[in-house]
Amino acid sequence: MILPVFKLGTLALKTLCKPIGKRIKKEAGLNPKFRQSIINIAQANHRFTTTLQRQIYGHATNVAIRPLNEEKAVQAAADLLGELFVFSVAGAAVIFEVQSRSRAEARKEELRRKELEVHVDVLLVYLFC
Repeated sequence: MILPVFKLGTLALKTLCKPIGKRIKKEAGLNPKFRQSIINIAQANHRFTTTLQRQIYGHATNVAIRPLNEEKAVQAAADLLGELFVFSVAGAAVIFEVQSRSRAEARKEELRRKELEVHVDVLLVYLFC
């Protein structure tokens, strides 16, 4: 009974996170200090991905990489933050679900072990009496 309710709750949580992620994307560039930090994140991500792509395709990697313009950097970082938020919440929900299933299975196994011990004790009593 609890499992379907938990799964529905997880699905609702994932569904609610998408608008929050969109809101993060929208609000990301409004604060000047936060805007500068996300621009720096976007530029670092751009340099990393461009260098990685050049290495994969066998192009020269010591060539200067032109930075993104400010608006593209803000948009790229906002997209990254929004998607990271949604992915983090979904990942946390999956981890929580796996842990709860693991705990439930451990409880069942402990009950089986205790039941087996009782049966063995009863059998030993019958054998030696």
